[in-house]
Amino acid sequence: HVQLVESGGGSVQAGGSLRLSCTASLYVGCMGWFRQAPGKEREGVAAIDSERRTSYADSVKGRVTISKDNAMSILYLQLINLKPEDTAMYYCAAVDRRYTRYPPLTRDEYTNWGRGTQVTVS
Repeated sequence: HVQLVESGGGSVQAGGSLRLSCTASLYVGCMGWFRQAPGKEREGVAAIDSERRTSYADSVKGRVTISKDNAMSILYLQLINLKPEDTAMYYCAAVDRRYTRYPPLTRDEYTNWGRGTQVTVS
């Protein structure tokens, strides 16, 4: 069981940027970022696998970059040009599985979750 700890959230003005980090207690091949706004379902934002293939939600394409430092087991999410609708709790997720195609953005695929870091855009 891998432990995930997110950091880097905060309050920014629209148009601003943030970089979220997720430190994993051990290496996991497939990792992703999800977010959940009040009253809404948790949705996938971006994911990356062991071959560094990436997936992005349409709502964030062009404004988000996912990356990871395999040596340090740290996952990043760079957010730029933030909008008020990006306000949510952002969660790091991981699954020890190899996918034949692009890493999934489906919540049910992931078995390990962090506690989240809040992003507020005004």
